[in-house]
Amino acid sequence: MKVFSKVSPQTLIASCVANKDISDYREDLSPAEELVQVCARNLKLDVKIKAHKHNPQHRETELTQEAWVILSGKLKAVLYDLDDSFLTEIILEPGDCIVLFRGGHSLEVLADNTKFYEFKNGPYNGIQTDKQPINQ
Repeated sequence: MKVFSKVSPQTLIASCVANKDISDYREDLSPAEELVQVCARNLKLDVKIKAHKHNPQHRETELTQEAWVILSGKLKAVLYDLDDSFLTEIILEPGDCIVLFRGGHSLEVLADNTKFYEFKNGPYNGIQTDKQPINQ
């Protein structure tokens, strides 16, 4: 599922895949130009990916993007548009992944002991530099 801005309809806000919906060998959740690159993989027995490393590349960014992968429990992600208006809510369960490209978001835990991984591009310069509140 892809969530687009209402104020700028060509602008991707978030991309989400439910664990149960991962069916292809590789499903890209991030368009190639985004800062955080996430794909869902469904690999069959005996698939081997050759040993490799990534070439150094100079990259600059002024935007933080992030991805959450739910391990256990349940979360509600509330997404906000570029103008801070409410867009949608998405319930995330174990194995689900959401990639947050722009706009705003909040998180609500819906089950005790919910565990998830959160990935962001860095560097991280502290909460005062990194975040600004959305008044709702």
